[in-house]
Amino acid sequence: MEKLKLISTEKEYIFEEGQPFQSSHASTVAVLPNGNVVVAWFAGMHEKSSDVAIWMSTRTGGTWSVPYKAADEEGIAHWNPVLFVQGDTLVLFYKVGHEITDWYTRVTYSEDDGRTWTEPRELVPGDVGGRGPVRNKPIALKDGTILAPSSIERHDPSAAGKQIWEAFVDISRDNGLTWTMSELVPMNIGEYVGTDHWFAKGLIQPTLWSSGGERVHMLLRSTEGVIYRSDSRDNGQTWCQAYPTSLPNNNSGIDVTLMDNGKLALIFNPVAGYATDSPRTPLVVRFSSDNGLTWGDEIVLENEPGEYSYPAIVSQDNQLYLTYTWKRDRIAFWKITLT
Repeated sequence: MEKLKLISTEKEYIFEEGQPFQSSHASTVAVLPNGNVVVAWFAGMHEKSSDVAIWMSTRTGGTWSVPYKAADEEGIAHWNPVLFVQGDTLVLFYKVGHEITDWYTRVTYSEDDGRTWTEPRELVPGDVGGRGPVRNKPIALKDGTILAPSSIERHDPSAAGKQIWEAFVDISRDNGLTWTMSELVPMNIGEYVGTDHWFAKGLIQPTLWSSGGERVHMLLRSTEGVIYRSDSRDNGQTWCQAYPTSLPNNNSGIDVTLMDNGKLALIFNPVAGYATDSPRTPLVVRFSSDNGLTWGDEIVLENEPGEYSYPAIVSQDNQLYLTYTWKRDRIAFWKITLT
């Protein structure tokens, strides 16, 4: 791999202490056509609390706006916002529900860069469990098809108190009006050991990229101590059996972006572990020049004690824009410029 060359890095906190919420988590980031950066996250007293809403801020000229609510349905917890730029329209997906197994997915639209939003609607009417993007951003294929990385967390009927996690892709060919599920990503679930250490086993929260033609790929958060991967040869309709990579994963969120120069940039905690109480530090960005077969150069974002997790990353030209949870107190933002 050609040696990574950094031009500049900028690290900021989107907001300081003294906000009207105690905890913040699960950010998402997008770059608008005018160059401004928008970030959303969920925040409230604590995860699952009925006061948890979706909050936003916009970065204009290097300054972040005062955080404001983008979605707040009274009396129910909000989760996992996902921003997606679709032409001049900014799309916001998010989940509502007190338990993950009972999630509903909402979608809302903004024509003024996130200042105002349409009335939220169900993404897939009648769905329970959470269709559409579960945490990471959708991707648009050359023919306009939108692929949303998705997963469900369901009760295991054969083991009381346990769950099975399964991943898939939601596919839209009409600009997000309707969605069709891909086949579930095949897993050799009988060999998974996650429930020997924790309450769940399986794969969730995929992150996607396309390598041309009808080839699409995903990396997945797992309960098995490493990041898993699956590949599709038909634009995401079917997937090969998920297989382990050499990248450690402590059952924490990951995200990847395909840069204009063809390199992949992956943000993750390079720590092995089976349960979510494994340390979510350090947090790094690692790069691949061979479609994710090998990973080389690394930028360390955080390496002190604490939780640095649930990252999001997008790219434009030679720049990376990324956000993540900073100790559940704040949302951190980096802008990284490469040669």
